[in-house]
Amino acid sequence: MLLADFVRLPPAIVGEVVVGLSAAIDTVAAGAAPSHAFLRYGWYAAALAAYGGQARTLLVSEDETPVLAMPFVPLGPRWLRLAAVPGCYWPFRSFGLALGTSEPALKVALATLAAAVNGVRIGPVHDGDPAAMPLIAAARTNGWTAIDRHLGDSWTLDLAPVVNGEPWPRGSTLRKNRFHEKHLAAHGTPDWRVLHGADWPAGFDALAAVEEKSWLAATDRSDMKFTTSGHGTFWRAAVADPVLADMLRAALLTIDDAPAAFSFDIDTGDLLYAVANSYDPTFAKHSPGKLLYWRNLVAAMGRGITRVDWGAGDSGYKQVIGATQGAPIRDWLLLRPGLPALTGRLLGRLWRRSGHQQRI
Repeated sequence: MLLADFVRLPPAIVGEVVVGLSAAIDTVAAGAAPSHAFLRYGWYAAALAAYGGQARTLLVSEDETPVLAMPFVPLGPRWLRLAAVPGCYWPFRSFGLALGTSEPALKVALATLAAAVNGVRIGPVHDGDPAAMPLIAAARTNGWTAIDRHLGDSWTLDLAPVVNGEPWPRGSTLRKNRFHEKHLAAHGTPDWRVLHGADWPAGFDALAAVEEKSWLAATDRSDMKFTTSGHGTFWRAAVADPVLADMLRAALLTIDDAPAAFSFDIDTGDLLYAVANSYDPTFAKHSPGKLLYWRNLVAAMGRGITRVDWGAGDSGYKQVIGATQGAPIRDWLLLRPGLPALTGRLLGRLWRRSGHQQRI
């Protein structure tokens, strides 16, 4: 029998919903887009530890290889049978989808999900999200209603050693920074360091100390990233995964060993998510935050980072650096065919109108 006589069978696709977080989440993350490599088991486990919820995982496999892993937790009253992808708002809430996953696998994912819930919230995510967008497109094709609410627009910076024929950063920028650094030293001995890997979780104490002195402490403490009254529990739990601990990086400035400013990022290889930065206003006259993020950007470029995503909001200082408005950020609600989809079409306007009230 000739090789041509054999017929290649389509891959066997299996979908299931398992109780808890599936260990296959890490397998799918390893095969997903590099921008989503941080969406690991430890990421979702940290969200459950910080924000609560009883998780289940939508799991789809092709020829026994996991290609989609979507954790979800209950959303709203139980009788609604709605769910949401857990996680942290920074930089987004998405799920794992292996590159090259087939349309039939997405169809199986939706059919399996429809048997478990009436709808699922995915977001916030950027337009073009390599996991959410294919699933949303497949959902619409298969009779689901997909409604979004716009939450803001991301700001991105393309890093390049030369911009418009001039070295980047410009020499004038570096001279200004050296001037401020010189005067900053009048307050004490400055030290510039990087925290990552084994520096966590203890390093979060230094970041929290800066936040406690920042302007944010006098406004909305619930928005603080690293304090116990903010989202500190999430980040401290996340670094229990050593892979995540290596991806989470912070540039830290201390003055006489006291934390004065930080810039905290998720490093995914060539894309850097700028999650948070803050500074002690005691040193505001000499722009410690600005000095630190310029140092941080130069160091990132040296590691091979080509693009920085700053998320939404506070566009002023981002534009000064050179960031431009990027992809819109949306919150999605997918409702299964039947009454849920019909209800979504009728009430979708309410969901969309609520978007401007959301904080990322």
